[in-house]
Amino acid sequence: MPVYEYTALDTSGKSSNGIIDADSPVAARQKLRGSGMFPVEVKESASVSAPTGLSSGPVSVSGLFKRVKPGEVSVMTRQLSILLAAGVPLVGALDALLSQIANPLLQKNLAQIKESVNEGNSLAFSISQHPKLFSNIYVNMVRAGEASGSLDVVLARLAEYGERQETLRGRFKAALAYPVFMCLIGSLVLFFLITFIVPNITQVFSEMHQTLPLPTVALICLSSFLKSFWWAVVLAGVGAVIAVKQLIKTSRGRYVLDKIKLKIPVLGNVNQKIALARFARTLGTLLESGVPLLTALDIVRNIVNNILIAEDIDNATEEIEAGKSLAMPLRRSQWFPPIAVQMISVGEQSGELEAMLQKIADTYEKEVESQIMAMTSMLEPVMILTMGLVVGFIVISILLPIFEMNQMIR
Repeated sequence: MPVYEYTALDTSGKSSNGIIDADSPVAARQKLRGSGMFPVEVKESASVSAPTGLSSGPVSVSGLFKRVKPGEVSVMTRQLSILLAAGVPLVGALDALLSQIANPLLQKNLAQIKESVNEGNSLAFSISQHPKLFSNIYVNMVRAGEASGSLDVVLARLAEYGERQETLRGRFKAALAYPVFMCLIGSLVLFFLITFIVPNITQVFSEMHQTLPLPTVALICLSSFLKSFWWAVVLAGVGAVIAVKQLIKTSRGRYVLDKIKLKIPVLGNVNQKIALARFARTLGTLLESGVPLLTALDIVRNIVNNILIAEDIDNATEEIEAGKSLAMPLRRSQWFPPIAVQMISVGEQSGELEAMLQKIADTYEKEVESQIMAMTSMLEPVMILTMGLVVGFIVISILLPIFEMNQMIR
């Protein structure tokens, strides 16, 4: 059902704005009049993530830049779980949330979800029509919650899962922000120094028509190249990024890239632990919410974001269908450490697989965080040392000809 944005006057003559769902603009106006409002303007709202088949009107240019942050979805999920746990009916809870949400795009999509539920569809089906907002994990957990009659509990777990992911992502961003900023500023300073400052200094040496030391010649050549062809360097960088993105779109290119991510020194171990933490956290959350193991594994394989680990999960799924345990096929994988497989095996034998998976996720997330903190703390001295070496090379390249001229004068 379409969603309309309206401007209306209340009984006291005060103007108010909002959204309303109706079959047509006329029905929207009638609905507003029925609630004691006097419509001034009613226009169909454009929803970027509206599913195919829903009339959403023309998409405005400004609407293309609107987005819903994962944190906003987590907050909405937490509020919905609290309302349902308090005994509020689902449609009433969704209606109450509509007046609390500040993001217009999320509000529009939630209005469509509420109308779909009001028409008799399940919440899982309704949110599945908005894949840009709600992932497969979200949809399947809600479906399991509806089937088991514990939707409020499942939504609380979903909110906790989303909050954990946002917290971890925020820590990574905070840890990498300073090194990345310093690297960018340092690169720009060195580029400006070599391109604009060095040529003015080395021009004197070029006019002397004398044999210059090799470091000085190399510095002059580098400076001349960057000054004349800086645009080529920029184009080459942009072209390399585009080429990598196109390569990733191919199955072979994605496979090679994912293998490099796991094999690269230092970072490979971190990438592996990130994928395993995501695997354990997601699988444990899905199983706690009542999602069957095979369905959960099919979802998780798309969450680990690595083809090689996804292939091992596929192999595990096939063997589970044949009656084997989860730990047995994972034990043959080179990407699942023995300690993690052992914990999974203990969890299966004790009947506490979900809790064991959460412990695995906690362990690897802490290890990843400590490793990233250690690496970022090392980046600052490495960058200072690198910049010092580059500046030292420039200074030596400039001073060498001066020393030679001084010896010739003597």
